[in-house]
Amino acid sequence: MTYVVTESCIKCKYMDCVEVCPVDCFYEGENMLVIHPDECIDCGVCEPECPPKAIVPDSDSQAENWLKLNTEYAAKWPNITRKGTPPPDAEAHKDEADKFKKYFSDKPGTGA
Repeated sequence: MTYVVTESCIKCKYMDCVEVCPVDCFYEGENMLVIHPDECIDCGVCEPECPPKAIVPDSDSQAENWLKLNTEYAAKWPNITRKGTPPPDAEAHKDEADKFKKYFSDKPGTGA
């Protein structure tokens, strides 16, 4: 099993999860993070650290569509090992619906 990042991360990108990950399996896009499923050790420490509750186990019903996206972009985006600064408007987008259609960017993050 692995954990995946879902739509709730888009435009929030708090990165608290990165700080607690023991295997550094997070990858950064311009406006969201993803988890590399082959690197995740299923420890679950990241899940409760996510303010918008964007991280779920792959056994969760909402994870099905996101596992493919996490796998694809973990191979393209830079690895991130330290918590960065969330976007200034993160709180305003925290509970917003349909963020993938509105905001998803396939551009890589800075990997800082």
